[in-house]
Amino acid sequence: MTARYATLCKGCWQQMHMPVPLSGVFAAPLRAFGIRRSKMNPNLCTICETMFERMMKARSVKLDATILFADLRSYTKLSQSMSSEAMVDLLDAFYDTCAAAIWRHDGLLNKTIGDAVMAVFNFPIRQADHARQAILAAREMQEGFVAKQVELAAAGSAFGVGIGIDTGKLSFGEYGRSHRDLTAIGPVVNTAARSQGAAKPGQILVTRAVYEAAQAEIGAGRAAEYDLKGFDAPVTLYEA
Repeated sequence: MTARYATLCKGCWQQMHMPVPLSGVFAAPLRAFGIRRSKMNPNLCTICETMFERMMKARSVKLDATILFADLRSYTKLSQSMSSEAMVDLLDAFYDTCAAAIWRHDGLLNKTIGDAVMAVFNFPIRQADHARQAILAAREMQEGFVAKQVELAAAGSAFGVGIGIDTGKLSFGEYGRSHRDLTAIGPVVNTAARSQGAAKPGQILVTRAVYEAAQAEIGAGRAAEYDLKGFDAPVTLYEA
């Protein structure tokens, strides 16, 4: 199915009620000034990526947001049993499936890190239920990988994706001097990454903060204690 993207930037319209065209003849003059679709979310423009800097005159902004990490399991093992072309196709499918799910729920695909992705929800598009939107995106990802799991299992290869989610206060902005990196930092990011590391293939693990913010969506949510790297005490995580 061909993706259908917004013709106007959703972030600029929500934040400033400014109709910034992303396609068509009216978008052409803007591209001359570097204003085009964001690579982090094609329903946004490049203005939105640094809106905090343009509007608040700051290099970073503190906000309440949800962070999602998704990791392709058994990547090293798969690379030993599959051709390089097949691995490229697998990574492309992984990135495309994750991106589509994130963008459908107005998240920002902030990073692709080897065989993992990092997404931010509630910036720059504000969402009162950003924790729930992250869960819905995670579930769409897992559903999108079912066919590939069956295909690789039939070929004798294991495949799966582990997902971790946390929500709370964090900083988003540009960090570094010689090389500027636009990303989120803070304990929420670290906890989401460690939760993803604890997730089994096909599993979504969320923190207590996410569970409390989206309990109606998660339901009973089977909980367990996990010893996460870098944490002094076990952390309670819920299956979503």
